[in-house]
Amino acid sequence: MSQGSLIARIRQYFTNDSLPPDLKLSKDAVVSLTIHAFFQFGASMSGLFLNLYLWRLTGDFTINAVYNMINFAITPIAFAIGGLIAKKHDRMVVYRLGISFFAVFYLLVILTGEAVPQYYIIFALLNGIAGGFYWTGYLVLQYDVSTERNRIRYLAINTITFNLAGLAGPALAGLIIHQMDGLQGYILIFVFAFLMFVLAAIISMKIKATINHHRTYYLKYVGIVMKKHLNWTAGLFSFLFLGLFQGVMLFLPNIMLFRALDREDWVGYFLVLFSAITVVMGYIISKTAKEEYIRKYIFFSTCGVVIGAFLLLIEVKLWSVVIFMIIYSICTPLITNSLTSHFYRSITALPLKGQLKVEAVVMRELFLNIGRVCAIILLIVFASDLDSIWLPIIIILMATAQFLILVCIRKESNKVVPISSSSKRSL
Repeated sequence: MSQGSLIARIRQYFTNDSLPPDLKLSKDAVVSLTIHAFFQFGASMSGLFLNLYLWRLTGDFTINAVYNMINFAITPIAFAIGGLIAKKHDRMVVYRLGISFFAVFYLLVILTGEAVPQYYIIFALLNGIAGGFYWTGYLVLQYDVSTERNRIRYLAINTITFNLAGLAGPALAGLIIHQMDGLQGYILIFVFAFLMFVLAAIISMKIKATINHHRTYYLKYVGIVMKKHLNWTAGLFSFLFLGLFQGVMLFLPNIMLFRALDREDWVGYFLVLFSAITVVMGYIISKTAKEEYIRKYIFFSTCGVVIGAFLLLIEVKLWSVVIFMIIYSICTPLITNSLTSHFYRSITALPLKGQLKVEAVVMRELFLNIGRVCAIILLIVFASDLDSIWLPIIIILMATAQFLILVCIRKESNKVVPISSSSKRSL
């Protein structure tokens, strides 16, 4: 089957003739989902097991934590540079650069082999740059290929495709690692990841670059915009609170699972289970979610993850980690999709009629990664030993912090505060 016919079949499935025209997805929307699926297949095979690779080579949790902290710290800087590239050229340029940087990253991991821990700071920096470029391009692309009417549906379908691609990746990677001697299996899955990123870059050529007549980069004016548009500013802080929990959850569960199981293939199988649950939730969200219930979604989802986190206080064993991750897989899509949809909607209220979308995405990532870095610092300071009682306590605190998102997206924050005429002239 040719690449074009594959995309046509996917588009036919997702556009659904029974839907009203304004809810159907465009061709570029479907292509963006296809690219992201290939990206996630590679990332789910490699990114999840890269932390285990470092753990197997060093047995040092602190190295994993510092690696992720550096990664998250450099990402906002890469976002700012990526935003400049997107504004001066096009979001597809920085998007393809991000995919290419990931391909180079894993090629270097393959070539370096078991010496990776010696250069983990360099790898963390490169991974952060690749991630910053990729997500700058993709988040702006998400805004461009979706509309006010179909955005929450597009984001839900994105969750489905993202996690469907993540179903096969971890299971295949875990099986390969378990079947091969030593750490050779890790190298092989990094090769597969490299090939997936190359394929994603090729498919990205299906989306044409747009001619951007508004190339001024307004990042230095976001302070003024934040003072005037309180709804958008509050939305930025909501991502900071989301980042506190994400900073813990993006790498810690895999290590906890491996400690409990001591087999990579079973880690992969459990990750498949969690992704499958997330896919089901994405499907339910795409069919039933409504914009007006966003605050309820976030409230009940946060209640769920907090209750799940309290199980870890009893003991950090396989049963408690698995139940916690099942609850997390059910609740997290509701939180992230609802919050992302709300934030995209707040962008439409910003000045210059959509010209600040790149700057908005850059600022979103800054706040998100501030939260992630703060959470990892807490882990390093208080719970560098995985047997520490502080480990579940920090997870509970970071999960509870998501209740603050409700304060950030309260209806009262929709107002716009007048600013001086001189500040208006700056924009």
